[in-house]
Amino acid sequence: MNTHDPLPEPFSLTSRLATDPEQCALFCEDATLNSWLAAERALAQAQAEAGVLTHAEAAAIRDAAQLHHIDREELWRTARTVGYPILGLVRQISRQLPPGPDGRVHYGATTQDIMDTGLALQMVRSLAALERRIAELGDVLADRVTEHASTVMAARTHGQQAVPTTFGATLATLLAQFTRHRQRLAQAAPRIGMISLSGAGGTAAAFGPHAAAIRSDMARLLGLHDTATSWHVARDGVAEFGWLCSLLTATCARLARNIVDLSRTEIAEVFEPYSDHRGASSTMPQKVNPITSESIIGLSGTVGALTSALLRAQEAGHERAAGEWHTEWRVLPELAVSAGTALTETIALLRGLRVDARRMRTNLDSGGGLIMAESHMITLAGPVGRERAHDLVHEAATRTRTTGTHLTQTLRDVLTEHHLDTLLPGLHTQPENYLGQAHRTAETTTRLWRTQTASLPEPPTPLAHLAAN
Repeated sequence: MNTHDPLPEPFSLTSRLATDPEQCALFCEDATLNSWLAAERALAQAQAEAGVLTHAEAAAIRDAAQLHHIDREELWRTARTVGYPILGLVRQISRQLPPGPDGRVHYGATTQDIMDTGLALQMVRSLAALERRIAELGDVLADRVTEHASTVMAARTHGQQAVPTTFGATLATLLAQFTRHRQRLAQAAPRIGMISLSGAGGTAAAFGPHAAAIRSDMARLLGLHDTATSWHVARDGVAEFGWLCSLLTATCARLARNIVDLSRTEIAEVFEPYSDHRGASSTMPQKVNPITSESIIGLSGTVGALTSALLRAQEAGHERAAGEWHTEWRVLPELAVSAGTALTETIALLRGLRVDARRMRTNLDSGGGLIMAESHMITLAGPVGRERAHDLVHEAATRTRTTGTHLTQTLRDVLTEHHLDTLLPGLHTQPENYLGQAHRTAETTTRLWRTQTASLPEPPTPLAHLAAN
């Protein structure tokens, strides 16, 4: 292979089938280089404001620290020798400068200051993009909750029919989760988007008496949060970013798992969007596999495993990691892209979701009325006490399963045998009469979502434009 050719990327079938272009762009090579260059530009400008550099030197560095000046082949060759890319990056910037300013690039900073600041810039933009996806997903989901607020179906516990509910109430639990996730992103942003400028050992000694002012001004220029404490080895903010990605993807997978179960032939209540040959089998012409849900579930499994790797990064000792930091380099981009992809796929899933309300009703009636057992028990608990009511209905339910009759009839027989037939008129026999707070849950959850304001600002300044004027 020609040494000038870029290294081939490992093939990913997952990425070929579904991906999030926005998250890919935020963590691509160009974005990563631009994030480091933005950090170097902002550092020079902040040092000029503090009087450490002249404004002319800072302006020269600003103009030199541009992506089109970077020889990538040389940069990565140097990085393989050094182990890190910033030494080579700084020397390439310096070569663009005349004597004087060429020795003022990266003044007092250490490699991890630049790389961590760049990472913070990328993570902040990733959070903003994820928030926009959540906002879109939540709006579509809220519409579905409202649409199906009165669509009666069986609630299922342990895979079995439990009590009546509505499909809207079931979806509302997901909407509530995304409401909380949106709040989590806003709460986490200050902890994740922090400036890093602590110098070689975390003391910022090389910046002298102007260290705090330089750091604060650099944070302002980059739109990051200031912190007086080094986070070179305190990677909780990075782990929190990964955890947020994992939470988002897992919530998407919870919906996807329900779709897989509810679209089973034996249940057939809810289905993915349909188009010709969508989810087709190579050998079974009748198949319509839930391919989007499967993709989301697969993403969640991967994200959960990758997030656990960030826990190892927390083990970094003393003032600089010895390999733990490297874990993040591979894991973080994958987490962001996977979370964005899961959200995007879930939006498409919800937009085209097909619901068979008639089948839901048929399934409600298929269990011989057993789904109303709790309703009967609660009704009887008033006059005879909860424990006795439980035993009476249990006896009737057992008889229903063994005889194939309806619970209403077997319970009538049991109550008559126990000389309690006077209680029969008070029993509810229709699922619509035992929905509890289902309608209110759907209404309240939807209202909370729709009255929630955006938790993060509009898309931040593009990386290439930061500290560029």
